[in-house]
This record gives sequence, C-alpha cells and structure tokens, in this order.
Amino acid sequence: MSKNKIAIFGYGNHGKFIAQGLLKDGFEITIIESEKEYYKCAKSDGFEKVLLLDVTNDEALKSVEIEIFSQLVCVMDDEHLNVFVTLSLRSLFKDAYILSISDSLNVTKKLKMAGANKVIDLYEVSANKIYNILEKPVATKILEDFVNHRHGITFREMLIPPNSFLDGKMVDEIDFSAYGVLLVGLIDEERGHYFEFMTAGLEHKLDSGDTMVCLGYSKDLNAFEASIKLKEQTI
Repeated sequence: MSKNKIAIFGYGNHGKFIAQGLLKDGFEITIIESEKEYYKCAKSDGFEKVLLLDVTNDEALKSVEIEIFSQLVCVMDDEHLNVFVTLSLRSLFKDAYILSISDSLNVTKKLKMAGANKVIDLYEVSANKIYNILEKPVATKILEDFVNHRHGITFREMLIPPNSFLDGKMVDEIDFSAYGVLLVGLIDEERGHYFEFMTAGLEHKLDSGDTMVCLGYSKDLNAFEASIKLKEQTI
C-alpha cells in the first residue's frame, strides 16, 4: 500500500475539486464513477486512472485493487448513494481506511454507522477552523482543498433585514441547501449578542437583526443574500 495513492468515489460537485487539488499536490488519484457524464468529465480533466463501474454492485467493487490505496474517499453527490457505497466498502474491505464527506448532521450519523473511519462534516469543519480537525495529513489536505478560497468557496456574514421571509422562521424550516449555501452559525439576538455554531445542536428562531454566517460559492451567496430581503421565499 502506498500512502500516496487515494481512491475517490465520485467526481461530482465535491469530488471534482478534491481530486484536482490532491493531484496538483502529487498524490496518485484513481477516480471511480458510476455516471458516464462524470466519468467523461474526469477523463477530459486529465485524470489517467478513471474507472466506470456500478458502485452498487459488490462484484464490481471487488474488481478494484482496494489494498493498494491508503484511503478511500466517498464523495458521491447523492447522499443516499454515498452512505450505501460507504457501507458496501466497509462490508467488503474490513481493513480499508474510509473517509466520507457530509453536509448535514443526519447524514454524518448514517455514514458513521455505515463504517466510515472518519466523516468530514462541513458543520464540524467550520466550527473547528478546518485545519485542526484531523490528525491524518492526507485528510487534512482534502479539507483544505475543499474549502480553499481558490475554488470560490468562502464565508459571509448576512444580517437578516426587516420583512425578510426568514423573520420568525425556525432554522430547521429553511432548506439552505436549495440555495447552494451552508448555514455555519449565527448571532441570535434573543439569546444574546454572541456567535453560536450550528454544531451546538440548539434550536434557533430567526429574527430580523440576527446575523447568519454562511458557507458557499460567491455567486450562490450573492443570490441568497438578495433573496433574504424578500417577503416571500422564492424556492
């Protein structure tokens, strides 16, 4: 097994940036995809080792030389498929080191139950300033590449204005992912003028005057910031 070899399951929105960043830093990357579109995209982006196979088929997974990789990174765009692949890999390869990425607390729990050695929860990443969350340098590098500003991902503070459709809503009522952004935390004026991360597990009611901190691509943050000024939700 080489510490320099990593297998990435998924070349969609998450996997593409992670794979490209690791490749630039000298890691040997093998992309494993079940979607022809993403498979072709990985090939056109210059990856030499790209496998197109049915990741829901155990026999297909067994055909991959898993033992040569130091880490298996599960970043399928479909969260349900990502959990399924993590579960299958753990069942088939007991000693493999599996790292999965999640963008919700619920999915994080499922991935851990499925057997992932480490789940990079983007809420947790934000709360821990991303650099000190993992001991393994390869996993830390994956985090850095995913939330690196050179890919257009950044943080932004947003003040909820008067008459916003968010005013009076509970955080759980809003599907932030539909806008392409992640709510990291907020200053809830009713609870006091201090910042709380969403990892705290507290229920929050959004009110005008509260400050949200969101993570996302600049264009998505711009669109979301514009939408919160409206009286009615547009999505």
